[in-house]
Amino acid sequence: MERDELCDLFLELGPDAPTLCEGWATLDLAAHLVVRERDPRGGLVILTPKGRFAGLEAKLMGKAKGKGLETLVDRLRSGPPLVYRTPGLRTALNLNEWFVHHEDVRRANGQGPREGLDELDAALWKLLGGAGRFMVRGLGDVGLTVEAPGFGTKTVHKGTPAVTLTGAPTELSLYLNGRRAAAQVEIAGDDTARTALDGARLGI
Repeated sequence: MERDELCDLFLELGPDAPTLCEGWATLDLAAHLVVRERDPRGGLVILTPKGRFAGLEAKLMGKAKGKGLETLVDRLRSGPPLVYRTPGLRTALNLNEWFVHHEDVRRANGQGPREGLDELDAALWKLLGGAGRFMVRGLGDVGLTVEAPGFGTKTVHKGTPAVTLTGAPTELSLYLNGRRAAAQVEIAGDDTARTALDGARLGI
């Protein structure tokens, strides 16, 4: 669902619409998604510290963007390559990526939270148990608990002092992926912990 709806939105808005990804328009984001799935070198760019492979990133992104938005969307609609379709890995590798980038486009263009996302909320809540710990690895000694009404509570980072984020799993996922300003969550806890959370690098 996220893949198809984001592809539709790309075409609806065109190549120059804003996104929540700093410095990127919709064409840049579509190119990123294609490079991520279609070029093995994309992993070097995405999974290493920002800037280390800046030259390679510029080369791969430039080549992809040169194909134009419609061509990139056609590639994305065709689905991921085999490695991303492997049972047990497909959700872990793709769901968070596509959900967050879908919201990167939606919310940068004036669209708010969606309703009726029970299945998506359930799937993202399940992911937060493992991926959430990786997203907040910059918190140091500060603890972080996430609470989603109707789903429960999970400690994603142990430590003291601690802070609690409350919201729908979709909103919690956005926050932990670094989209703080766009995510609709409530934050409670020790002032020291809140300050540490505000300053921590979040996301994959």
